[in-house]
Amino acid sequence: MTTLRTPADETEARAIQDELRARVVLDEPGPPPGSGLVTGVDVAYDDERDVVVAAAVVLDAGSLAVVEEAIATGRVDFPYVPGLLAFREVPTVLAALESLRRAPGLVVCDGYGRAHPRRFGLASHLGVLTDLPVIGVAKNPFTFAAADPGPRRGDSSPLLADDGDELGRALRTQDGVKPVYVSVGHRVSLDNACAHTLALARDFRLPESTRRADALCRRALREATA
Repeated sequence: MTTLRTPADETEARAIQDELRARVVLDEPGPPPGSGLVTGVDVAYDDERDVVVAAAVVLDAGSLAVVEEAIATGRVDFPYVPGLLAFREVPTVLAALESLRRAPGLVVCDGYGRAHPRRFGLASHLGVLTDLPVIGVAKNPFTFAAADPGPRRGDSSPLLADDGDELGRALRTQDGVKPVYVSVGHRVSLDNACAHTLALARDFRLPESTRRADALCRRALREATA
């Protein structure tokens, strides 16, 4: 596991991203969809109190049943800067993952991996730090525009950089609903990341891993700040 470093300012944060980006593994397919364990992670904030709560929810990838849950509470110690969100979230997400009793398997972030201005979003950052297979599944496009995919579940369109590099995909997870935005974090191929996303989004637009983690961290934040 790579040591977590807390930057003193934005310049140091970008330097850390540049250093860690070189360690992202892009030539592994990752675990097969629908098998083993999948862990969703998400965070919720109380900005007035500078409190952040992270949740990690482990699912059986075949049945989507919850196997284990963990939460961690921390302090927000880095300002909100677009493109540097990982430095606000990663410390508490790591604490939640480390408190799990079992290996998390594939980790699914509510955010981006390579589809990021510096090619190193939250999913990549978390992947390099833990050396786990990680993907990012975001609700909204961040930097790279994509054509609207076809209307049916499984239709997709590429998120393209200016040089034509495919950094992710807009993926339709349910007929006629808004797409999600999938990108590789670490140790998973983009094709496999999309297959995992569809396997996890059987009934809803968002992966069940994200839905469960989102609900848990919001509930835990309410309890922590009551």
